[in-house]
Amino acid sequence: MATLLLRLQAPLQSWGTTSRFDERDTQLEPSKSGVLGLVCAAIGRDRSEAVDDLAALRMGVRVDREGVPMRDYQTAKGVLIAGTGRAEKERTVVSPRHFLADACFLVGLEGADRPLLEHIQCGLRAPVWPMSLGRKSFVPALPVWLPDGLADLELAQALSTYPSLTADGPAKGRRRLLLEHSSSGAVRLDQPVAPYAQRRFGPRFVETTFLPGDADVPHPIEA
Repeated sequence: MATLLLRLQAPLQSWGTTSRFDERDTQLEPSKSGVLGLVCAAIGRDRSEAVDDLAALRMGVRVDREGVPMRDYQTAKGVLIAGTGRAEKERTVVSPRHFLADACFLVGLEGADRPLLEHIQCGLRAPVWPMSLGRKSFVPALPVWLPDGLADLELAQALSTYPSLTADGPAKGRRRLLLEHSSSGAVRLDQPVAPYAQRRFGPRFVETTFLPGDADVPHPIEA
């Protein structure tokens, strides 16, 4: 089993999973649908192509810096009307957009198909199409590609042992670690079940644990 690590760091990120009409939400950490969409851009896979091999990868997220939830006031035309499924071109609606400011995530993709992970790693280094963090205008502040990001380690070990992505490290407190699980945990509706052009996503389970910060580690008593 091997794991590929990605750095997702930017002034703004947005990882919506339930947006359907005028309200555009965001999770507090990257969604699997959003991360695999970024991967598709990197390797040049069209929205009409199957993503079964990518969806089979197990995903985990280490939160190195929690984002600040923010809300932007916007208006839009041609938005689908709830309950009807129709869009009125001349109707203007308020369309709140939620996003995360100043967040930093270490994302891991685990799988037995190492050549696939190597292919993704090459794409992250030299992407075919521009990559974004949830929305096209939210571009990475630092490279998503990590030179030592591909390792023959299981997902939890790779995420917990990789050095902190932030200058202050974990000293200010514990870091959240979210790991995809086969049968238990919180349900997330962000598992791709069809090509992205069809916009079909199913449920998956995510378990949350915590990695200790410096404050949680006992210090030796001096004589």
